[in-house]
Amino acid sequence: MFIVPRRKQSNLPDYIKNPLRQLRPPEDLAVSEWSEKYRILDNKSSAIPGKWKNSVTPYLVDIMNEFNNAETEEIIFVKPTQVGGTEALQNMVGYIVMQDPSPTMIVYPSDKLAESISENRLQPMLMNSRELRTKFKPFQSSKLELQFEGLYLTLSGANSPSSLASKPVRFLLLDEVDKYPGASKKEADPIKLAKERTKTFSNNRKIFMTSTPTLKTGHIWKAKESADIEKHYKVPCPHCGEYIELKLEQIKWPKKEGMSYAERAELATYVCQECGCIITDQHKPQMLRYGRWEVFKQRTQYPRKVAYWMNTLYSPFVRFGEIAKEFLTTKDDPEEFQNFVNSWLAEPWEDTKLKTNADMVLERQTSYKQFEVPDWAVMLTGGVDVQESSLYWTIRAWGPYLTSQNIAHGQALSFNEIEMAMNSEYKKRNGEAFMVNLCAVDSGDQTDAVYDFCAKNSEWAIPAKGTASGYSHFKISTINKATSKAHGMRLLLVDGGKYKDMIASRMRKPNGNGSWMVYEGCDREYAEQVTAEHKVNVKTSGGRINQVWVPKTSHADNHYLDTEVYALAAADILNVRSIHLMQEEEQQQEEPQNVNTQSMDFNDSWLKNNKWL
Repeated sequence: MFIVPRRKQSNLPDYIKNPLRQLRPPEDLAVSEWSEKYRILDNKSSAIPGKWKNSVTPYLVDIMNEFNNAETEEIIFVKPTQVGGTEALQNMVGYIVMQDPSPTMIVYPSDKLAESISENRLQPMLMNSRELRTKFKPFQSSKLELQFEGLYLTLSGANSPSSLASKPVRFLLLDEVDKYPGASKKEADPIKLAKERTKTFSNNRKIFMTSTPTLKTGHIWKAKESADIEKHYKVPCPHCGEYIELKLEQIKWPKKEGMSYAERAELATYVCQECGCIITDQHKPQMLRYGRWEVFKQRTQYPRKVAYWMNTLYSPFVRFGEIAKEFLTTKDDPEEFQNFVNSWLAEPWEDTKLKTNADMVLERQTSYKQFEVPDWAVMLTGGVDVQESSLYWTIRAWGPYLTSQNIAHGQALSFNEIEMAMNSEYKKRNGEAFMVNLCAVDSGDQTDAVYDFCAKNSEWAIPAKGTASGYSHFKISTINKATSKAHGMRLLLVDGGKYKDMIASRMRKPNGNGSWMVYEGCDREYAEQVTAEHKVNVKTSGGRINQVWVPKTSHADNHYLDTEVYALAAADILNVRSIHLMQEEEQQQEEPQNVNTQSMDFNDSWLKNNKWL
């Protein structure tokens, strides 16, 4: 084969030069090297227009170059805002176009956002670089599918499942994944759908996922937690030379009385956690230049999924004082502070106001044993959570001022076991016997079986269904399924969120009047399940912020929490909130007859004779 020497190619006609140019192998460059050589930033999308310089954001170098590591299949970047994460993604796109052309897909939270980024960021990037411009075919492209020599680049919204499940791709880039819509009953998780498209290239595919986190159950945090290796960026202290991780608690400001938040923040500096010396914003560029990614966690010797995490303190575009000011001005507003935690600290949000944990439950143990009814109790209620393969149940004793204690709970394999548990006798220490007055049974799963069971045991069982609504805690409806044995029976509609608020609030009270308690020797599995959820701020599609209860971790078992919600709702039906009022009325009626009200027991006969039950 005849190869024309490079020095003479300029004298050749185009019909010879162009084919020869196509035969030339791509340069041996890493993504970061390609970026410095060919990437041009414009003043529309960048604060520092001109040629890309790795020295401005040196922490992105390793993340971009991980794209060239043949052993790595998935790269996860948990990031705050203003650190250049999106620019790193676009550098990878430019590298693919010039160095390794293969079918590529970028997924954004919505089609509308994908179109906007295509028009305002991606296509301008392609046109700013002469080398990229020669590869780009604008007249054959649309906003959501860009055509190049040797590849196509598809842009898709996570809200369009059909576009995520068609053409095969080798490179998959997922941007702001925590803003993706969740999976529905009809469609799978959008990330899983997109990953399905890379199966054809299972030997050399590359997946890049980036986002600011929202909750621990969000896509990006779960991906980080499941990564084979997790890395954090550390920088050398300019005074002692020790490599440190920049943390919010090391930003210090004067606390002199009378100073405004803005004045305090303006004087904020960073204090090295190793030597105690002051680090200013002027030190940061040099610290970043000599920084390095260090392994924080490693779960396997041969990592295929690599995660990177960093916060805004590393951003060369944000001063320590700005971070201090944002913290000071948002810390007292949960909605604003959640944005600070997510977008500045790159951490998942947890609302600590109603935060519960298993240890808190175990601290609520009393001196009463399992199956033993406390002396102060006047009635028992039950709750059942129905699962596909088993049924979880609980029995709770109730007294004045919503004082309550779990006296028994368990996992049953059949409704017969539930019937036995709810119809057994439970006694006080003085021998007084109790049975469950009312049990609410979840009808969301195995609905027909639950309806039949409750119809058979209608004197003590009521079907229940969780639903969020504007009414107060619960509502009694009617079953209108004509073919069911329970047709015409009462159906208990339960607002689980409101009852979880009550449980969490009373769980925090010390044992005694009005507290939510458990029996002595209560098991940790129950304690873990009862506290498996926490309340967080969630932004709706309309932009509003709602507080909702969500699992703390993915796939967390919360069955006993649901049973306690149903037991509390059943107690509400029996007017549990009025027990202390009824006791006072009984005392007033008995006092003229010189009856010792202090020693009076409220047994089954008392319950049966009161209209409120």
